[in-house]
Amino acid sequence: MRILVLDLGIGNISNVVKAVDGVSSSDPKDVEYADKIILPGVGNFKEIAGKIGHFRERILKFIESGGFFLGICLGLQLLFERSEEANGEGLKILEGDVVKFRGVRTPHIGWNRIILRRASPILHGIEDGSFFYFVHSYYVRPRDESIVVAVTDHGKNENTVVFPSIIQKGRIYGVQFHPEKSGEVGLKLLRNFRNLGEE
Repeated sequence: MRILVLDLGIGNISNVVKAVDGVSSSDPKDVEYADKIILPGVGNFKEIAGKIGHFRERILKFIESGGFFLGICLGLQLLFERSEEANGEGLKILEGDVVKFRGVRTPHIGWNRIILRRASPILHGIEDGSFFYFVHSYYVRPRDESIVVAVTDHGKNENTVVFPSIIQKGRIYGVQFHPEKSGEVGLKLLRNFRNLGEE
């Protein structure tokens, strides 16, 4: 089992690599040898969308062939079509866009809970209401609500924004939080991804 963590030079990915016993690479050719791919991401949507352009065709082919894929934070957002943050195009693997928080404090930083909408193998052994660590000012707005596995609320009273924090469509997964910064529960989620398809 070869788990590839894409290294776009946008942050420390060593904790993700360690948690899944994977390898990191900035060479698009390595996608061809991966069984599973993780795309972590922090930063500006347009800038990172540009960096991932070299991987685009190989990632699309990988997903079409039935590979397991996990996007983390900006990596989740890049699965969609476009973002209000910039004019860069996402991978367009999932229909929908990325929008900025309005009426609440931004960025959304710190520990917050997930509220389950449906079951998913990536959450095996993880309870509804578990807390994960978030750092973001934008969130995804999928066209197909059925792909939402869990949501999280940010803000208070009438200004509360409820946004998707975990999505899944087939073998495509995405989380808005940083599992590698979320303690044991985050490591559990990453291990669950590592073990997908191993039953």
